[in-house]
Amino acid sequence: MADETVLPIPNLSLSQHFFTLITPALKSLQENARKALLEGIKADNMAPFYGLVTSSGALAADSALLESMEQANVEELKKLDERLAEAEKTEGESEISDALKARANHLTRIGDKERAVTAQKLALEKTPGLGSRIDISLTLIRIGFFFGDNALITENLAKAEKFIEEGGDWDRRNRLKVYRGLHAASIRQFKTGGELLLDALSTFTATELISYNDFVALTIIINTLTLKRPDLKKKLITAPEVLSVLPELPVLGDLVKNLYDCHYAKFFVALATLEQTYLLPSRLLSPHTRYYVREMRILAYSQLLESYRSVTLESISGAFGVSVDFIDSELSRFIANGRLHCTIDKVHGIVETTRPSLKNAQYEKVVKQGDVLLNSIQRLSKVLH
Repeated sequence: MADETVLPIPNLSLSQHFFTLITPALKSLQENARKALLEGIKADNMAPFYGLVTSSGALAADSALLESMEQANVEELKKLDERLAEAEKTEGESEISDALKARANHLTRIGDKERAVTAQKLALEKTPGLGSRIDISLTLIRIGFFFGDNALITENLAKAEKFIEEGGDWDRRNRLKVYRGLHAASIRQFKTGGELLLDALSTFTATELISYNDFVALTIIINTLTLKRPDLKKKLITAPEVLSVLPELPVLGDLVKNLYDCHYAKFFVALATLEQTYLLPSRLLSPHTRYYVREMRILAYSQLLESYRSVTLESISGAFGVSVDFIDSELSRFIANGRLHCTIDKVHGIVETTRPSLKNAQYEKVVKQGDVLLNSIQRLSKVLH
């Protein structure tokens, strides 16, 4: 880092534990989450966040604990306010900026969202250094991630990008890629998110936002869906950063390698395991689980069908390790939705591929764009005359 250490505030692992506790389907994970959440809240005297957690029923309310944390917060805030007042009286711009940042960071650490956002914005306004202003913008983005506030994230991503363009250093540029990639993944912009995460793979330092193993896992999950097959090996499977972590993430290795090697039955098992162990328990990916699993299955079916002009339903069911009826139902649904280009001959039990004509697609595109252009010209002529 250029001149400051990035503080891991707010503690984003706590928002994941909170998610686990309020999700009934994750009951098997809740005991450990409850313990870790309470320990994290106590460690940072997070009285405001504790109030939010207990009001949801995720943790049992302890009035004595809440009172002790609130008292500690009042005392700390009093010290910080006195420091700020002293700086404003006798010291310069730099000292005032430091005092404002210290106060804002305290409110951020304890999970007091509204006051923290206000204080960080004031610190941003009063801080002269470009690097420090980028760091404050990134802190505001983390507050957005912590509380699931997409508007706050989007607003401060734009600010951070503007500051970076004005002269951000190498580390902060790379750090911002991770923030942007994570946000893109959270709103299902998987292609954009995958590219950003992959680009940051060899330069990752944003441990205040996400752990390295979780970052690599997310990079694998997103890019397995979005990369073309030749790029899958070149950019992901053989990447040193991925290879170093895969022994700790075996299900992800099974997923990407079995898809690449066309071992579809093993791929289906890995995908089902991934759904239960990574996707559903993830605060970031859980809302997109059904979409992701469906798209991965379409990708695997498309990859197999591209190799044949026709293939029997029995062969496909054997390749995927499922029943003929399951394959028939799945393919029928995806064909009807226009996601697979093939037809099913139920009489002979054969699937025939119907690759779309590139010329026809180009012709349809020209016709559509021509219609739009003509309509625009007609509206313009009415205005002019």
